[in-house]
Amino acid sequence: GPQMSFYQLSHHMACYGNPEDFKGISCEIFQAPEAMTMALSILVTIEMANALNSCSENQSLIVMPPWCNIWLLLAMALSFSLHFLILYVDFLNIVFNITPLSFEQWMTVMKFSVPVILLDE
Repeated sequence: GPQMSFYQLSHHMACYGNPEDFKGISCEIFQAPEAMTMALSILVTIEMANALNSCSENQSLIVMPPWCNIWLLLAMALSFSLHFLILYVDFLNIVFNITPLSFEQWMTVMKFSVPVILLDE
């Protein structure tokens, strides 16, 4: 990925107005659908992992498995279904300005998201 400073990342809206602060970086990177898709997918997956962790406030997923709350699993399935719908239906790709993810990109999403389950346990 592009090597950028924290200032550049936190002030990305000023890229077109102050191009001298963003030398060596294309301003289009801040509106790239691939980056927004990865960020959205990681956010959705992390939130679903947090939902799994909330099955019990003081017990592990090993003691209280997720299938004890069928409504939670159904809600997660619906959330992921809607996410896949906007990712892989061409019309919705355009509306949400995202692109379909490859298998390698999904593996990257999982590498960022699955540790949330372990950290909250």
